[in-house]
Amino acid sequence: MADFSDKLVQILNYGSLNLGLGIGYALEIFDVMDEKGSALTLGELSGATGLDMRYLKEWLGIMVTGGIIEMTKKPDNEDTFFLPPTHGDLLCRRAGNNNMGVYTQEIPLLTACAMDAVKQGFKTGQGVPFSIYPDFQAFMSELADAKHRKVLIQEFIPYVDQGRLEKRLQQGIRVCDLGCGQGVAACLMAQAYPKSEFIGMDNHEKALEQARALSESFGLSNIAFINQDAAKISALPKFNQYFDYVCAFDAIHDQSHPLDALKGVKYMLREGGLFSMIDIKAATNIKDNTDHPMGPFLYTVSLMHCMPIGLNDNGSGLGMMWGKQQAIDLLRQAGFSKVCAEEIPNDSFNLHFLCAP
Repeated sequence: MADFSDKLVQILNYGSLNLGLGIGYALEIFDVMDEKGSALTLGELSGATGLDMRYLKEWLGIMVTGGIIEMTKKPDNEDTFFLPPTHGDLLCRRAGNNNMGVYTQEIPLLTACAMDAVKQGFKTGQGVPFSIYPDFQAFMSELADAKHRKVLIQEFIPYVDQGRLEKRLQQGIRVCDLGCGQGVAACLMAQAYPKSEFIGMDNHEKALEQARALSESFGLSNIAFINQDAAKISALPKFNQYFDYVCAFDAIHDQSHPLDALKGVKYMLREGGLFSMIDIKAATNIKDNTDHPMGPFLYTVSLMHCMPIGLNDNGSGLGMMWGKQQAIDLLRQAGFSKVCAEEIPNDSFNLHFLCAP
């Protein structure tokens, strides 16, 4: 009993600390402290950030008692506050791929967007509409887009199929980005490989409008974006064996009908084509995820977003933690003759499922 009581206290403290971290990250307080590189008084921090002293003082209480920021004193006994560089290495925007601070915003955003709807879903079994998540979707798009800009062309494409995909893209092939969102990945590929033809597919028109605007700003003539439900692709004769390469970045687990979507991918691929499905690295059985370093976090994101989104339209509610085993099973059910689950260099969150028709 005492051990569990201690654990609950720790959970309450860490949950509260995450909220404080999310506020500090969003308001760029950590970045300012990191750039200053020295201990600051409350007044100095207020001046440097442009934020109210009273709010900052209470926030600093969270950060000091939580062990994030160190509190010292000047010779005149005035309190000062210091962000250790090793903490900034993980909390600040300069951290790049090591930036953990950005993820502190995720649970607070989901709570604000969907808490009431998810609680209602427990009672009704109904899904939660995509439309209630605008702030969260904007956050996730920004997160994914930043990653694509850093690694998609530089690291991911050269790694696929041992570099053979990149050579084909340079020569000119047809590519579909399924679940393209605001089109950053598709536009980056279209820009890097002008001899290839790209189509981005999504069923959210607002995101597609942003994708089309982005392609115009890039000055691209080898890309188009269409509004298409992935589960209904197999009904389109135009796209039967049309593409040489299809990619889906963290998109399949959100589908209401993922098996139909995967069958649609198989339908679109030419003989000799490839499908890259990038999705969360996890096991299918909950027990096998007990040692996952971010298990509770990822299951929470799935509960608050991915799973209820997938329940819409009488959907399966697959969820983000569907796992490697179920992913492979669905890909095989969809008709893929080759399914290979691969680690992705410098990406401990995801797996790359490379598939051939």
